[in-house]
Amino acid sequence: MRAETIYAVATGAGRAAITVVRISGPDARALIRLLAGSVPEPRRADLVALRHPSTQEVLDRCLVLFFESPRSETGEDCVELQLHGGRAVVAAILDVLSALPNVRLAEPGEFARRAFLNGKLDLAQIEGLADLVDAETQWQRRQAQRQLSGAMRDATAPWRAALLQASAQVETAIDFAEDVDLEGKLHDQLVVLLKPVLKGLRHELGQAKAAERIRDGVQVVIAGPPNAGKSSLLNALVRREAAIVSTIAGTTRDPIEVHLDLGGCPITLVDTAGLRESVDTIERIGIERARTRAADADLVLWLSEDGTLPDEKLGGTVWPVLTKADLRAPAERPAGVFALSVATGENLPELIGRLAEFSRGIVHSGAAGLLARSRHQQAFQAAEAALSRVVSRPAAPVELIAEDLRAARFALERLIGTVDVEDILGDIFSRFCIGK
Repeated sequence: MRAETIYAVATGAGRAAITVVRISGPDARALIRLLAGSVPEPRRADLVALRHPSTQEVLDRCLVLFFESPRSETGEDCVELQLHGGRAVVAAILDVLSALPNVRLAEPGEFARRAFLNGKLDLAQIEGLADLVDAETQWQRRQAQRQLSGAMRDATAPWRAALLQASAQVETAIDFAEDVDLEGKLHDQLVVLLKPVLKGLRHELGQAKAAERIRDGVQVVIAGPPNAGKSSLLNALVRREAAIVSTIAGTTRDPIEVHLDLGGCPITLVDTAGLRESVDTIERIGIERARTRAADADLVLWLSEDGTLPDEKLGGTVWPVLTKADLRAPAERPAGVFALSVATGENLPELIGRLAEFSRGIVHSGAAGLLARSRHQQAFQAAEAALSRVVSRPAAPVELIAEDLRAARFALERLIGTVDVEDILGDIFSRFCIGK
């Protein structure tokens, strides 16, 4: 079945100076010839008049770029129309495109999907592209750029090659034992091949939390009893009225989540319900959710008017913060406790500085980490577990070793979307002259 040609607006919606419309597919070349009268030289911008196919009315004078397959982002013939950004101009071009046969509006992510199917991007690069679009901080941008540049593929390539070699040796021991004498040397050879792979996997797993926090943000939960100033602190940190502030206890029910950029480091700040005993069913649900968020947090700011620590264990690191410090004389404040006043701004800059320092301490190694998503971490964990079994069990049946090697290799291949069971056989015949 012949593939359809797709099109979509690649820039933001609304009135703008320039709007880019992208076209990709087998009819892209014919389509631009129909609209512009000719096809520009590949990879060179031409200023042309786009005309309506039926009336020959000029729809716009714009820059047109043509990218010939396979040297394009999707691997297909591609066209970019850099139109004037008026709504009427863009609508006129889209109306013409929609009326042409075998041409349709692209589905979400379809350009990237075609790039993957045509071997222009792997799965990890696709995820990096999505993260780059969503990046809000400089650290997130750097991490996404690394993924988009193929860091996952490049880092795992030597590991996958070692696993292929190990699998080839094991498959040879199974299928060609009468021709190849391995005796007791097989396990020693596998250990030599697999130890560097295990070291690399464990190193990345050790950085998984840092890399994930760059993408999702360091989790900071504001907790404490009712009316301790939690919502006031949230609003002061984000500099807007993100949470309702009231003297009525129990105003906050559901956790309120906002995102901050502190020196390029992402922070997810969560305001929670005041912790207390309550007979209100809805408030009790909010309190339970507050405890759950605090248990999963990297840092809990425990706010109170006396500066004491909470009676219950909340998980992660807990900083006691004495609030409403403007209502206490310095001599009345507990020694060694961080005092804060949102009303006067006392020590608020110092708290922001401490939060930034704490966050950098968590993610300092994450810039070099590969495992930005739980999918990455799960794949590395599966590969590490399988290879640990191979290395630690020298007397295991060769068939079980082969299966563990397959599991590890498939886990890594799934990361980039290139699983192929036939390449083991190819590796065997490239290393042994076995005429069978």
